[in-house]
Amino acid sequence: MGYGFVIDQRRCIGCHACTVACKAENEVPLGDFRTWVKYTEKGSFPDVRRHFTVLRCNHCDAAPCVEICPVTALHKRPDAIVDLDRDQCIGCRACMQACPYDALYLNEERGTAEKCHYCAHRTEVGLEPACVIVCPEQAIVAGDVDDSGSRIAGLIRDEATSQRRLEKETKPRVWYLDVLPESIEPGCAAEPPQYLWADRAAPPPPVPGGFEMPQDLITTLDVHHKPAWGWHVWTYLLTKNVAAGAMIFAPVAALVGASAGAARDYLPELVALIFLGVTNVLLVHDLGRWERFWKILLQPNTRSWLVKGAWVLTAFGLLIGLSLVCRLVGADRMADVLRWIDLPVAVMASGYSAWLFGQCKGRDLWLEKGLFLQLVARAALFGAALGMLLPQVPAHGYHNPCGHAFVWLAVICAFGMVYERQRAVRGRAAQLAEAILRDSFRCQAAVSLMVLGAVSAQIGLLLGGLTWLRWICLILGLACATMGLFFYERSWIRAGQAVPNS
Repeated sequence: MGYGFVIDQRRCIGCHACTVACKAENEVPLGDFRTWVKYTEKGSFPDVRRHFTVLRCNHCDAAPCVEICPVTALHKRPDAIVDLDRDQCIGCRACMQACPYDALYLNEERGTAEKCHYCAHRTEVGLEPACVIVCPEQAIVAGDVDDSGSRIAGLIRDEATSQRRLEKETKPRVWYLDVLPESIEPGCAAEPPQYLWADRAAPPPPVPGGFEMPQDLITTLDVHHKPAWGWHVWTYLLTKNVAAGAMIFAPVAALVGASAGAARDYLPELVALIFLGVTNVLLVHDLGRWERFWKILLQPNTRSWLVKGAWVLTAFGLLIGLSLVCRLVGADRMADVLRWIDLPVAVMASGYSAWLFGQCKGRDLWLEKGLFLQLVARAALFGAALGMLLPQVPAHGYHNPCGHAFVWLAVICAFGMVYERQRAVRGRAAQLAEAILRDSFRCQAAVSLMVLGAVSAQIGLLLGGLTWLRWICLILGLACATMGLFFYERSWIRAGQAVPNS
């Protein structure tokens, strides 16, 4: 048995009965939706047609929300329904980023995700979902797709059907009859500043030059989906890289000319622990309730990179602590060995986010090749900055290898910001998100700061000696590079969520 939906847009009259029935049956909060009707108008007066499109969870066979959920709150049932256990959910909102259909929302009162569950409480006792029984035109057909004699199986077999975003390879179980193709492809229709019969909850997404929408294709009614991730996430990307960078530098400190002493022996671990602590505080605070974080470690979904990342960060922190303890008790040789053991873990602590974002199939901007190397380069930049500021042997700034590494890494990071990356999934939505990043969120300012940081640091190196002007230039270079990376991470996270999936 495998349940699914067929939406017959030939019959749909856009009455929103399905939306109202769903909200009443499942106590969906005001402003949130499990199923909704989108209006798209195509043509020019007087030849205009309004197309209705019923949107909802697609109960995918290869559901990315199930894969990314760190605590198995989302699961695929034997009857093909993708269900969600609200008592298990920790409110991380990763599922909302993974879904290419905008099908999940956060219940602000409970602090947990919710979605269409095919009215499982009704289905289990032989009743149809609420949206099906209330539809006056029988435009929503539910049933067992695997039963060749069922009405839904007959429609799929005998009629020409369409499905949403097949390029995502999620294997959706919602089929459409006579749907306007542009209404199920995000980023294709123009969006006015105000909807038909409704004010917009947020302004329409910015449209950069070259992406002007056709004037004869307009979305006149849709629902708003708030960005799932905010300042916690882009700040976490920065603080995690600072911690990782410190421990990438630690084992090579003596090799690159850092003078022996307390700074070389203790500072990398102290910097790493402080910023790793800030990273953990950000992640826990973003959940809203600290006790939820333990579910990731105690009830993990091992396919999720949120879980794997938690394991990496835990191992990373333990190795840092052991290294620091060994140093404090005089076991310097063991501390040095632990630094080398921690080096690949530090690299993973920086780069694992590339695979986490790779599971966010709903955000085309984040599905980029080479993200792992970019993240590691940003971490190494901070490691080089730490080495650049430590006393050197010999104490001549121009011969400071970490300073030169900082300059080159800043240039490499700036190049990575402006380079047109190849997406894992190319399409108009991905290109639009890239253009929004380049244009509307002013990522040029971040690139300029990175270049300014490289130039300032290079001037400091050329000055040589331990003069006050040299230190000003080096510190200014680090400050500019840090601000540049922070602004870029902020722009990247915001731009990735700017293009709606509905």
